[in-house]
Amino acid sequence: CLHLAGNHIKADSNHREGRSCVRYKCSLMNTVLDVLHQRPGWVEVKEDGEWDFNWCDVGWLRENFDHSYMEEHVRICHFRNHYELTRKNLMVKNLKRYRKTVEREAGRLEAVKCDFFPLTFVLPSEYHLFVEDFKRSPGSTWIMKPVARSQGKGIFLFRKLKDIMEWKKDCTRSDEQRDEAQVESYVVQSYIENPYLIHGRKFDLRVYILVTSYLPLKAWLYRDGFARFSNTRFSLRTIDDQYVHLTNVAVQKTAPVYNPEKGCKWQMQQLRRYLTAKHGTYVVEELFKDIDNIFIRSLQSVQKVIINDKHCFELYGYDILLDQDLKPWLIEVNASPSLTASNQDDYEMKYSLIEDTLHIVDMEGRLTGKEKRVGGFDLMWNDGPVFRENAGLETLGSPFQTANTHLGGVNDRKKQLRQLLKPFPGQKKV
Repeated sequence: CLHLAGNHIKADSNHREGRSCVRYKCSLMNTVLDVLHQRPGWVEVKEDGEWDFNWCDVGWLRENFDHSYMEEHVRICHFRNHYELTRKNLMVKNLKRYRKTVEREAGRLEAVKCDFFPLTFVLPSEYHLFVEDFKRSPGSTWIMKPVARSQGKGIFLFRKLKDIMEWKKDCTRSDEQRDEAQVESYVVQSYIENPYLIHGRKFDLRVYILVTSYLPLKAWLYRDGFARFSNTRFSLRTIDDQYVHLTNVAVQKTAPVYNPEKGCKWQMQQLRRYLTAKHGTYVVEELFKDIDNIFIRSLQSVQKVIINDKHCFELYGYDILLDQDLKPWLIEVNASPSLTASNQDDYEMKYSLIEDTLHIVDMEGRLTGKEKRVGGFDLMWNDGPVFRENAGLETLGSPFQTANTHLGGVNDRKKQLRQLLKPFPGQKKV
């Protein structure tokens, strides 16, 4: 590991040339660590050892990022203020501001393309605004979510204001809870009462986006992902049953009828085939274009507030819900999507996802920087939309241009990687 620079050592001048040894730290004990362990030439360092690559949790980032000096070649798996997109209240604040900007600069028709998140209020600060809207739609269902928790913790549905009053009483029952209530904000959202159902069950989509730069914006969309189903048939008669309304795996796996081998997921390819058989190719292609629109506009909404840093990348887990009209809704964006597998298929998908993320981060210097595809990732935005290479149809502005996205498409990543990548430093080409 000669000439390797950690966060305190000077980097050599050829930092983007192939490294035969990469020192890494990892704070996760799951699929990520498996991939790092098995990557040729990568060596794990413990505690205060010098490192070149760090797959850290957001807690480590919060405590250490501002105090770490990072050399040119060093990479870390979060942007400093990633929470501008991944905290529920900040995401909505940024999306609302972005929508106003689009309407002012491009008009109302363009701004309508930003209407992909439910009506949302932040409590307690927007409580009075929420009450006004609540009274305008009596009998509607609302959903309450803590802004900074995950895996379905603290979420509940309600139809009456007194249910919130009871929640506020619960939060302030003891001194300890009272202190907690003062710092913990919630978002309250209009609940999507007409979700698209398959076999009577609600589901949402988990999609992976890799951002390697915000200035300029450079974003990659992974071909694989999955639909997460509830175990119980959907009904609005039972709004207090989390197994009906929350699709989080952390919630569903505690259901009495949960089967760990079968799980409650469909691969994205399976979902796309199902929708295509039911609705036709054109309808489904338009749906997936609308989903692409969510990814790009949500990233643009935080582009000017995220602190861009060449050392940082971020693998986001987007949660998208479809309603019965096949309109996609952005539910939330996760900075630390679960990379722990629920079964063997899930493990293989997540292993490939992490492996391809490392290929793009490219510590070994095996890419040219001009690639439109790396393994299962397709470059969807590079300071502007990226289009597929349709022979003879590449005229700018041509109606035949097609976005370079393949969510739920064929993922022949191993074949593509064999053709694309030079061997690891010190390895012969297979």
